[in-house]
Amino acid sequence: MRILHVETGRHLYGGAAQVLYLLEGLARHGDSESHLACPRDSAIAAAAREAGIPVHDTGRGGDLAPGMALRLRRLLGRLRPDLVHVHSRRGADLWGGLAARWAGVPAVLSRRVDNPEPRWWVARKYPLYARTIAISAGIREVLLAEGVPAERVVTVPSAVDARRYALPCDPAWFRGELGLPDGGPVLGVVAQLIERKGHTYLLQALPVLRERFPDLRVVLFGQGPLRAALEDEARRRGVAEAVRFAGFREDLARMLPCLDLVVHPALREGLGVSLLQAAAAGVPIVAARAGGIPEAVRDGENGRLVAPGNAPALAAAVGDLLADPGAAARMGRAGRELVRREFDIEAMVAGNRRVYREVLGR
Repeated sequence: MRILHVETGRHLYGGAAQVLYLLEGLARHGDSESHLACPRDSAIAAAAREAGIPVHDTGRGGDLAPGMALRLRRLLGRLRPDLVHVHSRRGADLWGGLAARWAGVPAVLSRRVDNPEPRWWVARKYPLYARTIAISAGIREVLLAEGVPAERVVTVPSAVDARRYALPCDPAWFRGELGLPDGGPVLGVVAQLIERKGHTYLLQALPVLRERFPDLRVVLFGQGPLRAALEDEARRRGVAEAVRFAGFREDLARMLPCLDLVVHPALREGLGVSLLQAAAAGVPIVAARAGGIPEAVRDGENGRLVAPGNAPALAAAVGDLLADPGAAARMGRAGRELVRREFDIEAMVAGNRRVYREVLGR
């Protein structure tokens, strides 16, 4: 079985990392041949080459350029795969499906976000795919509400390598690396600096939290277009000295175990790979009850959930856990067990392989 995977993200964020997990898992099974179409200079291209996966360039035109469909069609003509698996949005989900239809090759699409789409767009795009793979039950519900037939939607949850995040904390290294003073709790947010991730609600809650915990620090991991606006907001609220912008970190697995809490105040979220990473590291989580987040954060089990966009509720939940280290530690242990039990990489790979076999009639 030869499969062409299409992933146009340039950074090895959550979605692209899932593609890499899948490619490596398929290679371990040895009964399929995977190829990856992606930007030549992307992080996933380098990682896939290192893993021995053949990489093909999607070109420089960008996700929205119609030329991508032509380039993918030519690639399909050369490779003659049995199946196309499209992993990206922002245009690639359309061009990949059109190229596969043009070449007469069955295709499947992974849907990783819970953003609503217009029904006219849904009616044109999703019929290009034999199956749409939702990474959470929350996303599946969005797809069904938009009119995608239930028999064409399959849920296969994302996964993380739990062993990679089960590391001890080195407090001196952690605080020195981020320029944090000794003592005081540290919160972390692991998300792109974009509006739907809800960083602003944590900044709104921070003055209240600092009254209870004067030594509290917040580290924002990730990069994005809102960095300058968030820096300005932190200054306006008088909490700039308590906030660190850490950017994208390759050593996140070493950083996470040193956090007291991970906070994720997103307004929309497909599932949240960063939440699975935090849980695997044994860190309790306070998050918004949005999209697929309640599947990764079980309220009262491995964290607390609050209403999206509610800064006072966020402050109260974070404050309660910081004031109760025993409860936080229990939730951290429960998070590790949850990831091992329900978000295993081999289970994710097996779920995708079942979809492939079903589509191909094998």
